[in-house]
Amino acid sequence: MTIMIPAWENGILKPVEKLDAHLRGLKHKAISVFVMNRGRVLIQQRAMGKYHTPGLWANTCCTHPAWDEDDTDCAIRRLDEELGIKGLYPSHRDEIEYRADVGGGLIEHEVVQVYVADAPNDLKVVPNPDEVMDTRWVDFYDLSADVARHPAQYTPWLRIYLQDHTAAIFGDLMRAV
Repeated sequence: MTIMIPAWENGILKPVEKLDAHLRGLKHKAISVFVMNRGRVLIQQRAMGKYHTPGLWANTCCTHPAWDEDDTDCAIRRLDEELGIKGLYPSHRDEIEYRADVGGGLIEHEVVQVYVADAPNDLKVVPNPDEVMDTRWVDFYDLSADVARHPAQYTPWLRIYLQDHTAAIFGDLMRAV
């Protein structure tokens, strides 16, 4: 199945095949979601079948929106598709652009709409094994410390978010803990 994502080619946003966008390092649209509960972050370990960064830990979920898909609708859809999470309505936190080598000759050059959702204590999480091999709730500060100590266990984008964008993504949430 060919997956087309919104990417910029010669300054024009257009549908581009996903793998081609990563091989060429084209800037493209993306979504990242952080589900939080009382200072804890739900993180996922990417399935071994993923075409890049398999087995690494990442934020709750992330994806590329379809060509004509609303960003918020995409975030809600992906929470369900990756983790079986229903009934959360994430709020937009920031737009972040980054470029990172993700191995195998692939580059993520993303313009990411970052969302945060507050989860109830009884949130039901049912990971899709094609996408996610494990999940865990981690105290935000413990996660930040572990990423700093063991960066190779985490995706490049999670490392970038925590290193360079903590205040924009988590600022008021961390003050409420």
